[in-house]
Amino acid sequence: MDDQFERRELLLHLGDMLEALNCLARKGQPDAPVVQLATEEALRDFAFLRMVAPEMTASVFCARVASAFFLWPKELLEAKLNRKALASTVQHDLFDGNPSGWKAYVAYMQKRVNWFGAGLPKLKNEPSDELPHDAAEDASPTEASVEPASLAEWDGPDEKNGWPWPQPGSTS
Repeated sequence: MDDQFERRELLLHLGDMLEALNCLARKGQPDAPVVQLATEEALRDFAFLRMVAPEMTASVFCARVASAFFLWPKELLEAKLNRKALASTVQHDLFDGNPSGWKAYVAYMQKRVNWFGAGLPKLKNEPSDELPHDAAEDASPTEASVEPASLAEWDGPDEKNGWPWPQPGSTS
């Protein structure tokens, strides 16, 4: 299956998330609720900001977005797209305890990527006691399956093979 357009949409969404974080940070109101700030002109275009829990502050939102999306750049460059990993980190880290927000976010995302969020367990109304996972403590599914490269590989030529780089001799 050719998923380059889906990857592009997910990458554009990641960019929107980073732009929203930047706008929220420039507001200088870390304790203000995100849904309140989302009504201001600079943030109105980011519909996903109105889907988070009403009590979530800008500072909490920023921390949770960092945790929810840190895997995306690496996952989007993998040969096989791990759809579940892309959606489950967002579900767990950004919408835990907010099933109606998650449902609205999935509907929003499925307009761009029709499989987003499909097959994930339903959220409970109460947030779990777990904090969003710490990247330093937990290896991602991708990292867990990767073995360290040998020194010979580090000194070798820097060739890019496979998606998104064309195979040598390819005309595309």
